[in-house]
Amino acid sequence: MKLSRRQLLAASTVAGATLAVPGVAAAAPNLVRRDRPALPSGIASADVTPSSAVVWSRTDRPGRLVVQLTSSGRFDRAIRLRGPKTSADDDFTARLPLRGLRPGQRYDYRLGFEDAHGRIGETLDGSFTTPGRNRPVSFVFTGDTAGQGYGINPELGGMIAYKAMHDTRPDFFLHSGDNIYADGPLQAELKVADGTVWKNVVTEEVSKVAETLAEYRGRYKYNLLDENVRSLYADVPLVAQWDDHETLNNWYPGEILTDDRYTEKRVNVLASRAKKAFLEYLPMEHVSGRDRIYRKVSYGPLLDVFCLDMRTYRGANPVPSTVGPVAMLGAEQAAWLVREAAASKATWKVIASDMPLGLLVPDADLVEAVANGLPGAPGGREHEIAWVLSQFKKHKVRNAVWLTADVHYAAAHHYDPSRAAFTDFDPFWEIVAGPINAGTFGPNALDSTFGPEVVFSKVADFPSQSPAGGNQFFGYTEIDPRTRVFTVSLRNLFGHVLWTKDLTPTRH
Repeated sequence: MKLSRRQLLAASTVAGATLAVPGVAAAAPNLVRRDRPALPSGIASADVTPSSAVVWSRTDRPGRLVVQLTSSGRFDRAIRLRGPKTSADDDFTARLPLRGLRPGQRYDYRLGFEDAHGRIGETLDGSFTTPGRNRPVSFVFTGDTAGQGYGINPELGGMIAYKAMHDTRPDFFLHSGDNIYADGPLQAELKVADGTVWKNVVTEEVSKVAETLAEYRGRYKYNLLDENVRSLYADVPLVAQWDDHETLNNWYPGEILTDDRYTEKRVNVLASRAKKAFLEYLPMEHVSGRDRIYRKVSYGPLLDVFCLDMRTYRGANPVPSTVGPVAMLGAEQAAWLVREAAASKATWKVIASDMPLGLLVPDADLVEAVANGLPGAPGGREHEIAWVLSQFKKHKVRNAVWLTADVHYAAAHHYDPSRAAFTDFDPFWEIVAGPINAGTFGPNALDSTFGPEVVFSKVADFPSQSPAGGNQFFGYTEIDPRTRVFTVSLRNLFGHVLWTKDLTPTRH
């Protein structure tokens, strides 16, 4: 095996990782003993770069995460690592950063937990591949899981769009927000507008809106009951960001609820619980030890992914006629995005935006996303995006593609200053995907401020159409290491290609 013990020992000391005690035999994969720690939510890897990754799992009792890692495909030659101890304080979840990895290398890992007696319980195997200089890069992206009352339907085979994504064999999976619908209770049966009946697997935690930490955690555990989701997570690294439904619909900091379904009306309290559950169940590289969701994931010389957080730092949802600036990213995050994108040496810069830029997303009579629906100069949240786009032009940030979800239909938008009211930016593409297991809607009205044009869209046959209708959408992207062409397609529930486009890079 090429990776040395010294490399991994030095690199994996984060979160208390040490080499496993010699002589403690690892359990065979998939062994389940009731007297030892089990793995009820599967395993996952995340935020893979040329030299690092994060691995994750959850057990059902106190224990210590144990990881075997090999680049030879043989676990008898694996390096063993002991990760952090876990307890009820973190819902028995544990994550372990791995560093000192080799670029362009496939790694297989085996995760389990050992109990207080040093006995390892159930283990599961996963894999990931680090990006390399001469390797193509592929990934899938989407959003919106288990919304509008559509959960795990055993008659459909569960969340089968996850299987369609898995079948493309991508290098990673970008989930662009609404990983759960904490504000959307699930019932055993749901009547759909087309006369059909949707059937759900139901657990106690998903039967009401989430308010307690246990209820927020229960939403993630619910999704991980689905075999399609668990299989994808074990085999495909995750890059996760959040939007509103990880907490509740259209929330913003400082909001006080009037919704009678909630006994806790303070959104800041709910958002704090929601964020803790999000970070426990969706592993990511914590930047400088901070629980910050916005971050850059460097995927080698072809790609940098800039994951935004358009929820935590926003101002209150404004009325459309608001003229002055309203925060969406916040000054610190906006400055970070410009600085990091300008410094990026990668050919392509994916801006993973949890909300679209040019589509009107209303919150009753208020503005929920960026666009205010009014022609003319930027107003409200459009000011901040206008500044980012103009700074990209000023600093010659080339080949930026915006990927988003949120609106529950598929679309490709091209933005051009020749069509825009605000003109100080370079043309760019925005690709919209989702939902992946939720009700389908669309289309939304287009705002002219940044000059978008709808090049493609595929919407629901009727509002809140169920996943059984096939209108579930994800994007698939592949970057050729020789030509550096960025090929993006939009696909449906079954993986059928609906639209595709080759984007040729602009040289610096």
